[in-house]
Amino acid sequence: MTPLIKKITFLAAFSTLLLSGCQVVSVKTVSLNATIATERDSILSRNKLSEASLNVLSMTGREAKICSDDPDHCVKELKEIAQIQDEQLFSTASELYLAKALAYENSSNCKTSILTSHRSEEKQKTIQQAYDTCLDNQLHMLDQSIRYSYAYMFKTKRNVNDRIFDNRQVQIRDFYNQAIAKLSNAHALKYKYTTFQPSMTVGNSIYKINFDNYPLLKSQKIENVMSTYNMNFSGLRSITRRDGFGSEFLMVLQDPNENSMNTKTEYITDPLHHKYPNGSNPNIHNARYLAVTVTVEPEKVSSIDDILYGKVLNLKVYDPYNHDSVKISGNSYPLAANFSAPYGLWLAQNNLLRSAYLSLIDRDDNLTTPHLFMLEPYNPNKKVIVLVHGLASSPEAWVRLTNDMMGDPVLRDNYQVWQVFYSTNMPILESRFQIHALITQTFNQVAPSASAKKDAVLIGHSMGGIISRLLVSDADLVKPALTLLNNSRANKYANDPLFKARLEMHHIPNFSRAIFLAAPHRGTAFADRWFTLAARKIIRLPVAFLGALANSMQDGNANMKNFAKEIGHGLIQNGPSDLSNNSKFTEITKNVMPYKGFKYHSIIGNNTASDDINIISDDIVPYKSAHLDGALSEKIIKGGHSIQETPEAVLELRRILKLHLVDLGLHKP
Repeated sequence: MTPLIKKITFLAAFSTLLLSGCQVVSVKTVSLNATIATERDSILSRNKLSEASLNVLSMTGREAKICSDDPDHCVKELKEIAQIQDEQLFSTASELYLAKALAYENSSNCKTSILTSHRSEEKQKTIQQAYDTCLDNQLHMLDQSIRYSYAYMFKTKRNVNDRIFDNRQVQIRDFYNQAIAKLSNAHALKYKYTTFQPSMTVGNSIYKINFDNYPLLKSQKIENVMSTYNMNFSGLRSITRRDGFGSEFLMVLQDPNENSMNTKTEYITDPLHHKYPNGSNPNIHNARYLAVTVTVEPEKVSSIDDILYGKVLNLKVYDPYNHDSVKISGNSYPLAANFSAPYGLWLAQNNLLRSAYLSLIDRDDNLTTPHLFMLEPYNPNKKVIVLVHGLASSPEAWVRLTNDMMGDPVLRDNYQVWQVFYSTNMPILESRFQIHALITQTFNQVAPSASAKKDAVLIGHSMGGIISRLLVSDADLVKPALTLLNNSRANKYANDPLFKARLEMHHIPNFSRAIFLAAPHRGTAFADRWFTLAARKIIRLPVAFLGALANSMQDGNANMKNFAKEIGHGLIQNGPSDLSNNSKFTEITKNVMPYKGFKYHSIIGNNTASDDINIISDDIVPYKSAHLDGALSEKIIKGGHSIQETPEAVLELRRILKLHLVDLGLHKP
């Protein structure tokens, strides 16, 4: 190779290297999650504006940090650039204002903890002023974010339906929903109100609060209002939400009957005829933990200026159970909701399972009489489901079923859930009597013409299954019971109306279907094993119950001794002892069946490898005890005694509940 050719070759190679080093655009492969994150992340998911907002700022020569620090000035400049489209302006402005609001929220001046420090009066006053100013600034930014988000979603040249699949639209909807949640929280922090006000003032804006879509709340006293976006419940396997327009809240109402769960009360031996102080049984609890959805709409929307600068905005409060959509400018849009949060918070705050265990050993005598909890505000147009838990359990036993029902639109739209909570150390006959009265009193509050008055469904697990069977049966057990009272005063007991009331059973007419899960209708030998017998010895009947029962008899406390002799040997013994297949209770109730024509189903667990009905058992209840002749369906599911928690059982329950709706003509097969 000649020197000239070598030189040319060297220059060519050098030129190639030089040109590649100056290359502006290159290609590289990135992970899919990085690509999606780049496209969808925003100020809500990272400490940085979304790529869409950064692109707008970049093409106009604005720096992200400067704009985030002073959104008012930056947005004013963006409006003067004719090349920026309305969607770009409104969406970027919405995020800039929200970013600044978040910065205020996280700043030290906006932290409530600074107000509790021990400082001089003058210093504390200065801190309070800084706190109030910080909240005012945060509220202003949130107000602006809401306005620009709304303008983007409903007042741009492109129709909202034309960008239904745009990632940007989902981002702006989230900005809008979060801005409402944070504005409500910041306003409550500043003004410390516990009841809803007719309006909220935010700078020059007035938010009129409208309860037309949730009239129940107009006169209620509010204990707490909180956004559900940051809530996580470890005991719930899934959170049932409905995506859509509006900000999701959880509202806690004050409970006038709250003390009935927290204080010792007199045991009432005749609950149906007792004169209650306020006219109704305080153990009936209306829903306190409510799902609420809030929207904000400018009062006038004829122009962009109305949305961005109008003085009055309407803050509308919706009941998401009764409203699944919202109308804006003549168009209907899905309404957002979180159905699991109220249920989760109710369980978490009340710790019902702890009360169940304490009541079993008579250390928590606040639960001697049963309670009924409505999980959502009473709806006259929905059928009722009543859930009755088993031994040493509580409404927490129904977490899986209740949460799954909330997630099924058909069930959620047609049913409302009432949960019974009772002390399982009581004699089962007494529990049945008290629960019968409690449910009857609750249905007596329902208008005769209401759909909720009839065709309710009763679901019971284990001991609750036995009680449920007796709630839908007609039987006179007075004579067979008297034969078990081996004492000379049996005749006097028989003439006592309260004694007879517990043994003369009449079905609750509001139910037309029942489902029994793992119910030992004929008892279980498990209750007579040595370790169960040992546990039964420490389980005592509540003192309040025994004292009230004695005082109710004709001879007062003199009869207490006779009843005491029967405990553990005759008709009166604790609930776990009643579950024995050798118990007197089982002897007189095992053949009591639901009234003729009543529809019922059985779900039975099988934790063995056999399909022989003589062997099948859930480890506690054998098939032969759980089986009931005449059931419309009987489902045997692989699993132990807590069968109601299995996905298979929940699916079967959902099937039966939908079948019930089909039979009533409320749902198509």
